[in-house]
Amino acid sequence: MLDENQNSKIYTVSKLTEEIQTLLEGSFDFVWLEGEISNFRAPDSGHYYMVIKDEGAQIRSVMFRTQVRYLRFIPENGMKVIVQGRIGLYQPRGEYQIILDYLEPMGVGALSMAFEQLKSKLASQGLFDKDIKKPMPFLPQRVAVITSPTGAAIRDFLKIIRRRFANIEIIIIPVRVQGEKACGDMVKALDLINRELDVDVIVLTRGGGSLEDLWPFNQEDLALAIRRSPIPVVSAVGHEIDLTISDLVADLRASTPSAAAEILVMEKESLVSRLEETANRLLSRMRLVINNQTQKIEILTRALKDPKKRVFDAWMRLDEIQSRLAYLMDMTLRQALTRLRTGERSLVVQSPLRGVSLMRHELDFRGISLCRAMNKQLTDRYMSISLLEKSIKDLSPLSILNRGYSISRKLPEKIVLTAAAGVQKGDHLQVILAKGQLECRIEKVDPEQEF
Repeated sequence: MLDENQNSKIYTVSKLTEEIQTLLEGSFDFVWLEGEISNFRAPDSGHYYMVIKDEGAQIRSVMFRTQVRYLRFIPENGMKVIVQGRIGLYQPRGEYQIILDYLEPMGVGALSMAFEQLKSKLASQGLFDKDIKKPMPFLPQRVAVITSPTGAAIRDFLKIIRRRFANIEIIIIPVRVQGEKACGDMVKALDLINRELDVDVIVLTRGGGSLEDLWPFNQEDLALAIRRSPIPVVSAVGHEIDLTISDLVADLRASTPSAAAEILVMEKESLVSRLEETANRLLSRMRLVINNQTQKIEILTRALKDPKKRVFDAWMRLDEIQSRLAYLMDMTLRQALTRLRTGERSLVVQSPLRGVSLMRHELDFRGISLCRAMNKQLTDRYMSISLLEKSIKDLSPLSILNRGYSISRKLPEKIVLTAAAGVQKGDHLQVILAKGQLECRIEKVDPEQEF
């Protein structure tokens, strides 16, 4: 085989992979691809790695962080997307992949997807909760407006303010409200107002536009800046149908810039009318109270004819009450003294000393009886023990030996013999007596002998 193919070119793995890469990347420039995302990863490097697949195949994909920063949303597994990129080959693994330059979800725009993702994220953090929104002042004296100084929004806002209450101070903070740098301008303006200016409320506003035009108001940085502002913030962005993240997170949302002015500032004529109405009601109430008090004074004046007589009557009444009080106190003391003496006699009759003496005698008698009973019990116990000791001694084998009996045991087993048939002539025996023992040898055995 080697001889037959000696004229064929032999590649190294690296060289072959390099030529495949050149052929593959030269044949495919930029391609559009439709599929579903799976195995999505976003490591700390900032790059996005994923697999684009359909029912029959899949291809590895990567989007480097230089392109990731232009994405308005975060890709997710299972998302249907359209991507654009160039075909490349990763030589260390010999795998081909698509290097992405553009990615958008199918069926919904990238900005709409980014809006919903940020809305869900901030809602989960509680930035939209009504409990943390600050109330608006009744009649603000100084209002800071963050907007474009040349836009229609500020003109409409100032027109309403001048018509309703011209003496309110308006401070305009000029910013860009469209483009990539607009969000940063508005965040800096919010921080500047809270740090440097003494205002009652902040209005963040601009006119209507497309979703792309209003996109700076859908940034997370702006939402966090609005929420950390100690001064209440009103968001009036676009038309009534437009809804932005700043509208949701602000302390108050106005549908248009004109509506923001109408909400903040009450009409001067209406306010003056309310003040006059309140003043008239207060005067009527005061007149009614004065008339009522005048009538009461007249009634009291007619009733108070001779004050000296009433004073004399009061003194007589006081003397009478004093006499009755002294009598009642004396009678009460006498009754208490009588009850005290009766109780004292009852205590003498029912004194516990006599009972204590009787109980002491009874206790002494019971003590003597207990000692006698204990002595009798001990004597009876001692007699029972003596009888038991005598019985044990009578039943002891030693007592039997003292009466002339002995115990014979066969040697060397030391088996106690009860019959002559248990030994033979010549066997050795041990005979235990009451005092001492004997070792004997059997000379004759008579098993039939009886006594």
